[in-house]
Amino acid sequence: MTLEKAVRCSKTFILVLCALATGCASAPTRFYTLSSTLTPTGGSDALSVSVGPVSIPAQVDRPQIVVSEGPNRVVVDETSRWASPLSDAIAGVVAANLIALLGTQKVTLFPQVTSANADYRVAIEVQTFESAPGSTATLSAVWSVRRKQDGRTQSGRTSVREPVSDTGYEALAAAHSRALTTLSRDIADALRTLSRSPATPPPT
Repeated sequence: MTLEKAVRCSKTFILVLCALATGCASAPTRFYTLSSTLTPTGGSDALSVSVGPVSIPAQVDRPQIVVSEGPNRVVVDETSRWASPLSDAIAGVVAANLIALLGTQKVTLFPQVTSANADYRVAIEVQTFESAPGSTATLSAVWSVRRKQDGRTQSGRTSVREPVSDTGYEALAAAHSRALTTLSRDIADALRTLSRSPATPPPT
């Protein structure tokens, strides 16, 4: 090969590499959100509730969507991301669902200043948040509801597997949102039960 041909080949190779790099760099990033699936209804605002803190597994505590591809394999999708921190998004959806389920507007997010005055505090520990596009969205969480007046607490566990209608991430986010609706219903039931129970008198 002559020197001239070698130079041309080298330039062509460099141009190909540049084109590939430009193509990778310009791949669009898509953002997804979780959302409430319930419609708010009127109420008496009898209950005031603070939602949070919410903790999530370390492997999904990142902007990128983490996809499960088997019992021991996950893929972090760099171009598909949650629009806000996942723990914040979960807290926001649960709060919106409780507004609809309980008929109260007095639902705040911890650690907002006004949350300190809430009658009830909801803490959530998400233990499983698995995403399998085209298959299932899996949510498992333990939670507690604490009454400020006397410290009485009611705890529970919610485990949900929601089918995902197609392989797109929008369907996956919708399935996770439905799973959070089930979680919110369990928490709302606990809040109603606790609100109807008499307060424990302080020790004398």
